[in-house]
Amino acid sequence: MARVSLTPPRTLFFRVMEWYSRRTYGKVLDPGKALAHNPRVLWGDLRFEQSVAKWNKLDSDLKALAVMASAASIGCSWCMDFGFWENAERGMDRRKLHEVPAWRDSDVYTPLERDVMEYAEAMTATPPAVTDDLAARLRARLGEPAFVELTAMVAVENLRSRINATLGLTSQGFKDSCDLGDAARTAAGRPARDARRSVAG
Repeated sequence: MARVSLTPPRTLFFRVMEWYSRRTYGKVLDPGKALAHNPRVLWGDLRFEQSVAKWNKLDSDLKALAVMASAASIGCSWCMDFGFWENAERGMDRRKLHEVPAWRDSDVYTPLERDVMEYAEAMTATPPAVTDDLAARLRARLGEPAFVELTAMVAVENLRSRINATLGLTSQGFKDSCDLGDAARTAAGRPARDARRSVAG
């Protein structure tokens, strides 16, 4: 159960955020509702996320695996739910998204992907447990610009996941809309479709 009300004051700023969220994601994101109790925090978060979205030196699938491995390590079900939806609807292999929490026991990942998830977990640990050997392998494979972006993305996800988990925010059912729905359509004999970027509100 959320530790802060998800019915913040309906300021003009919140109503604009609410409209955009429904238009883009099909529902109002709970983190936005929670942060809206402090408009300066919400505004700062939105500006920051807009900047993060422009980072482009790291492969999108590697970025997704790093983010989800960090979220899984922290235990943020909201971030895992949204991360599955966000990446499945852009076409990422769903097996790789499903198996992130148990990636060490999975055979679906490449050696580089496994290093990325190991790095995300090691960096998320308190204190960080990144080894020189692991950092060197990633730096050599990715190049320094992408390696810096990987490091920054794991830090960003720590911020998101720790806020969401500590505020008691849990899954909003995003995964169901693009995973279980497709499974149901396939079982019924109709072709499955990828989730769309904008879900009708």
